Amino acid sequence: MRLIFIYGLPASGKLTVANQLASLTGYRVFHNHLTVDLLLSVFDFGSPSFVELREDIWLSVFEQACRAQLSGLIFTFAPEGTVRSGFIRNVQITVAHEGGEVDFVELVCPLAELKRRMDSPSRLAFQKLTSVSLFEELHGKGTFDARHMPEPTLSIDTSLCTPAEAAMEIARTLQLSRVH
Repeated sequence: MRLIFIYGLPASGKLTVANQLASLTGYRVFHNHLTVDLLLSVFDFGSPSFVELREDIWLSVFEQACRAQLSGLIFTFAPEGTVRSGFIRNVQITVAHEGGEVDFVELVCPLAELKRRMDSPSRLAFQKLTSVSLFEELHGKGTFDARHMPEPTLSIDTSLCTPAEAAMEIARTLQLSRVH
C-alpha cells in the first residue's frame, strides 16, 4: 500500500487537495479530523488520553489498510505541538512493516492567504481551526513547527494553483494511476 501523507499548516488545502487526488486515483481519504473530532467528543484537545488515542487510531488505520491490501490511502496531517515526536517515525515503521511505503507531500501557502481561508464554510464541517487570532497566536508560539517532518517528495504552493492542479501534480510526480 502507498500512504500519501499530505501535510501543511491549517487552511493550506490538505483535505480539498486530498479529495481531488482521491478522484484521480480511487484511493480513499483518511483525514486527521475524522479522528480528532471523534476524540474531542470525549477528551480535551492535547490531553494525554487524546494524544495517545489519536496516534493509536491513526497507526491502526494505516496498519489495517496495509493488511487489507488497499492500493493506497491518502492521509491529511497538520504538524502541531501535541503530536508526539516519534509519531512520524512510527508511521514509517508501521507501513514499512506491512510492506507499504509512505510518500510525504507538503502543501504550503502564504500566511495572508491562510488567514483569508481560515473561516471558509468548508472548514466549518469539522472542528477545524477557524479563528485568525488563535491561528496567529499559535503560529507565533511555534505550535505548527514542521521541522521534524521528513523531506517531502513534493512541495506545492496552493496559492499558485487550483486544488485539481495540485492533485494532478501529486499524481504525476508520484506516478499514481487510477485504481479500479
